[in-house]
Amino acid sequence: MGQKIHPVGFRLGFNKTHQSKWFARSFIYPSLISEDYFIRNTLFKQFTNGLISKIEIQRKFDDQIQLTIYSTKPSAVLSYYNNDLKNLSTNLATKIQKSRKLNVFLHKLSLKNFYSLNPKITVQLFELSTPDANASFIAGLLVEELQKRVAFRRAMKKTLKRTQRAKVRGIKIQISGRLNGAEIARSEWVREGRIPLQTLRAEIDYCHRTAKTIYGILGVKVWIFKK
Repeated sequence: MGQKIHPVGFRLGFNKTHQSKWFARSFIYPSLISEDYFIRNTLFKQFTNGLISKIEIQRKFDDQIQLTIYSTKPSAVLSYYNNDLKNLSTNLATKIQKSRKLNVFLHKLSLKNFYSLNPKITVQLFELSTPDANASFIAGLLVEELQKRVAFRRAMKKTLKRTQRAKVRGIKIQISGRLNGAEIARSEWVREGRIPLQTLRAEIDYCHRTAKTIYGILGVKVWIFKK
């Protein structure tokens, strides 16, 4: 089953942790889960090239949200928001405020009595020390190459050479779809080293991204065995 289950979810509580760290009352839980998805989706859409690796969300109260963003190039993220994290906080707070007001209106619930419509967001930005050993960054680079119409085999070989500098113990890359414009979709993969997916103590980093090409969508999956 190690080949079928999500490698990160399989190791939760062992050597992986949840990316959303909060508790809430049962009737408001679905709204906050969808809000977490909205926050991550917004940021990942803005930085599709793998600049953002992981986003951890903590909630002290319903109206206090703390984001911890792990990035391969924090300077690029800051420059997008004029070198000020407050601009990122206010931008997200405005979007969440609109989403909460819409949620109250559509469900005809008095949710405004239970959680604030004006959330306060604080953002922390951390830099990853070894980006070439990060699955999200590698997948983002592959997506960029594929969208520039680079041949998929050349893109995979280029990526493998890059990860060899980071001295990881193993990497596997899989690309699925209409490869090089072929009429029939198929999957191609390459592997260097070991990828022990069934070993719980193995630290596996996994990421899945989609590349939008003129021939359709290509699915990109990256597994990295660190230690």
